[in-house]
Amino acid sequence: MKTLIVTLCMTGLSALAFAQTPPPPRIGAADAKNHLGETATVCGKVVDTKVAKYGIAGHGKPVTFDLDQPEPNPVFYFVAFGTKAGGPEEVVAAYQGKSVCVTGKISAPAAAVPLIMAADRSQIKTQPEGK
Repeated sequence: MKTLIVTLCMTGLSALAFAQTPPPPRIGAADAKNHLGETATVCGKVVDTKVAKYGIAGHGKPVTFDLDQPEPNPVFYFVAFGTKAGGPEEVVAAYQGKSVCVTGKISAPAAAVPLIMAADRSQIKTQPEGK
């Protein structure tokens, strides 16, 4: 009887150990304002970039990427950093004019434009045209 109970418990626990978290929801850039505080994948086309004047120690200069709608009426943006070797020009060249999806927690400082801080470039994926 003890063997049966142990076997059932182990089977139940192993199922929990191998369970995967579902991927975050995929949303459009204009819809990001409805998902503040949530982790999501926001997709859109990079239409504008801005390189900050000053860098952040250990990261370099942050680059802001507007998706779908440029200044003065942006709907969403994300911030990324260039590599140490390539600098901000490298990250701008990687995403400018391309369709991308960026995954992370959506925030909006002082009820401004929603954003994702993509400190790790693995959070950003370019998409084939037409998606």
